Amino acid sequence: MAIRIAPDARSGKSAERAARVPVAEPGATHDPGGGFLAARARQTRRADLWRGPLSALAPVFAGMAMLLIWQYGVQLSGVSSYLVPAPAAVFQSFLISVEDGLIPRYAATTLIESLTGFAIGAVIALPTGYAIARNRALAAALEPYLAASQAVPAVALAPLLVLLLGYGLLPVAALCALIVFFPAAVNTTLGFRTLDRDVLDAARIDGAGRWALLRHIEAPLALPSILSGLRASLTLSVTGAVVGEFVLGDQGLGGLLTIARGNFNAPLVFATLLALALMATALYGLARLIEQLIISHESLEA
Repeated sequence: MAIRIAPDARSGKSAERAARVPVAEPGATHDPGGGFLAARARQTRRADLWRGPLSALAPVFAGMAMLLIWQYGVQLSGVSSYLVPAPAAVFQSFLISVEDGLIPRYAATTLIESLTGFAIGAVIALPTGYAIARNRALAAALEPYLAASQAVPAVALAPLLVLLLGYGLLPVAALCALIVFFPAAVNTTLGFRTLDRDVLDAARIDGAGRWALLRHIEAPLALPSILSGLRASLTLSVTGAVVGEFVLGDQGLGGLLTIARGNFNAPLVFATLLALALMATALYGLARLIEQLIISHESLEA
């Protein structure tokens, strides 16, 4: 005889609750947060849209704030314009000097000197850095002198170069080359020393010779470090040019600084410094752009 067991009240309520639970269709995604994840994703996308422009405008806002502090600080403190001119006077002097061709003429001399010195220093620094990275004996012989060279101020070297090379472009370019040499050589050495040995050994096993290894493996992998060193060196070459011009007297923006200081023309002094800052920034941006183009080209070839 079959015995039928009736469900109790508790099991009946559980069945009723189970019947009310929606069943997800095949392929549908389950969001336990009730749309919270989707809303969070939208907020993240909106934040990313604003983050780019704000990052680009942050230096502009910071510069404007510093100029306002400078302007009102000079006006309220009563400092003489012969000592610290207001930004408005500096910009006026800068515009007048640009229109008269004074700053462009002197800036062209500084630019030629810095680029010439950068080219000489880079041509010497790149193979020297590679040789130091690949030859331990050469590294032990040269690295102490490279470190000691940074203890000698460039201002002390400028008169010696003038005595050895005379006046003109050559001593200033030589001073720029000395300043450019150290960061370019150090970054080149670092780039080649930090290469993955397993990759190099695998290339040698495949039959790659020294020059093929350098062209296709070592140079592309060390390229970011080399280019960053050259970018920093290009900016420092402007410093070397100005130091050399201080010694030579009346050439380039360094010479213009000497002339303006001698005439107690403080606005022109600050305007010349502004021109130097703009030149260094432009060279840095150009080097950064060329660096990105070269790395993108190497990535496409790889």
